[in-house]
Amino acid sequence: MGDILEVAGRKLSSRLIIGTGKYETYEQNAQAAEAAGAEMVTVAVRRVNLTDKDKPLLVDYLDPKKYVYLPNTAGCFTAEDAIRTLRLAREAGGWELVKLEVLSDQKTLYPDMEETLRAAKLLIKEGFDVMVYCSDDPVYARKLEDAGCCAIMPLGSLIGSGLGIINPVNIRLIIEQSSVPVIVDAGVGTASDAAVAMELGCDGVLMNTAIAEAKDPILMASAMKNAVIAGREAYLAGRMPKKRYADPSSPLAGLI
Repeated sequence: MGDILEVAGRKLSSRLIIGTGKYETYEQNAQAAEAAGAEMVTVAVRRVNLTDKDKPLLVDYLDPKKYVYLPNTAGCFTAEDAIRTLRLAREAGGWELVKLEVLSDQKTLYPDMEETLRAAKLLIKEGFDVMVYCSDDPVYARKLEDAGCCAIMPLGSLIGSGLGIINPVNIRLIIEQSSVPVIVDAGVGTASDAAVAMELGCDGVLMNTAIAEAKDPILMASAMKNAVIAGREAYLAGRMPKKRYADPSSPLAGLI
């Protein structure tokens, strides 16, 4: 394992994390995860069947021994709801690595940062490893890291919007100040958006709708895998400087 993503002691060779919502079937979800090369999947505890054996179980299709499960608090609008949801996740599956998101309103699903920070502090005090969905505000990103969050997950743009990375300057500022992984979460619509996030220096990308609502989810999952790899390699390689005027590829000296 070479260039790895490490979050709270978990080492991953894939920097692409995918969701488990909006797919037509669990089987399609599993095929997308395979095509994406993902090693971590996030799961909405409130919406995905993890324990009712009378209905199809996600774990029958996405083996918890193969994939790192990342329970999340999608649909929670208060710190109390989020904390209660993750306590249930720990009881159900023993999961302590979690994704915290506390939303502000139904229209934008924008994160409520005051409630998010409050919930993060309480969950960390209870022993959870908290990956945190947040706004692209560098000030709050610093506060969340100072509180002990193991990964900062700023939105690229609104959840499910597919608008791409609308504020690359702020994403870059968050990356520069962070000593924990920065993973863009939400807003990615297509492969070029994922590549942009990685070229900015993000440690990973999390997405759901971009794959699940593609006309061909399996093919889009494969495209996203390649985009994340390409973006990461371009970031490590370092882009050429931008210039105001032309610069010929071949020397002009000695021309007849």
